[in-house]
Amino acid sequence: MTMKLSTDLCQIFNIRYPIFLAGMAGGPGTAALAASVSNAGGLGTLGAAYMDPETLRNSIREIRELTSAPFGVNLFATRTPDDNTRIEEAQRELNAMRDILGLPHTKGEALRTPDLFEQQFSVVLEENVPVISTAFGVLPKPMMEQSKAAGMQVVTMVTTVDEAIIAEQAGCDAIVAQGSEAGGHRGTFDISDRPMGANIGTMALVPQIVDRVRIPVIAAGGIMDGRGLVAALALGAQGVQMGTRFLTAKESGAHAAYQQKLLASTEESTVITHVFSGRPARGVTNEFIKRWDKSGLEPLPFPTQNTATRDIRNASAKQNNPEFMSLWAGQGLRMLTSGQSAESIIQETIDQAQKIVQPH
Repeated sequence: MTMKLSTDLCQIFNIRYPIFLAGMAGGPGTAALAASVSNAGGLGTLGAAYMDPETLRNSIREIRELTSAPFGVNLFATRTPDDNTRIEEAQRELNAMRDILGLPHTKGEALRTPDLFEQQFSVVLEENVPVISTAFGVLPKPMMEQSKAAGMQVVTMVTTVDEAIIAEQAGCDAIVAQGSEAGGHRGTFDISDRPMGANIGTMALVPQIVDRVRIPVIAAGGIMDGRGLVAALALGAQGVQMGTRFLTAKESGAHAAYQQKLLASTEESTVITHVFSGRPARGVTNEFIKRWDKSGLEPLPFPTQNTATRDIRNASAKQNNPEFMSLWAGQGLRMLTSGQSAESIIQETIDQAQKIVQPH
């Protein structure tokens, strides 16, 4: 087999290996993890969607202390206002779960989720971050123009061919084709007519996008090792994005109970659910998901559901109880290892890929 592991993607983003770290918001994606992936020759990415501006700025500066290599910051490109029209019935259901955790009940007052997107973007711009990536849509035109003027590379996660075309036309430098195997939030732009998002498998999605755009495509979803990297390149992608593989890495910020649950899980353990945040995401099924599904209640829209469930998720973490935490993960769970450094994961992936493409 003749195949180059060094692709145009590596030149565009000034990295040695065509491996991106997924931007895992909410704790698992630490500055140390992003820096370690960058130092190993990939592109480390900080999942910053829930970070306040000061935390984001400090995290970016921490990455810079740990690496001189390029890295990225991932944000949610959505400005969805809170929708409190069904807040009382949602809180009643959540209060039953609060009882289990020993939490006080929450009444049906309207919730307000801080809109941090513009402030987050300003910090990324001011700190001259090399790469900005987005989920749930492309950067608004003024932000895209500012990013380009600053010399930043722009990447957008997509789940359909149409979204990929929109991203290319908006000026993105590369596209992450996120298959339904991927862990965490689904990148579907518009979920108004499909609450569970667009769920096309990686193997079907990647070549269809490759055939219809001219910019590099990065495959994501179920890719855990060198075999996945080679398969993605064979499908026409120029690299891969891996998230789940790093959840149990030494530098991961994922809670210990979360990691233990992942290591005990299999390819059958995950479901796509919108009960934690109001947006579809893949994670290991647990008591929270089962109880909400049994209620038959439709979750509140994003971001209101995410705000409403936060105290439950936080308390569950403090109690080392994974049954009420959001355990985001993809389908390749049997391939996880415990405590391996991010650098060794990258090197192992590349070594395995090279043995496949150059067996002698």
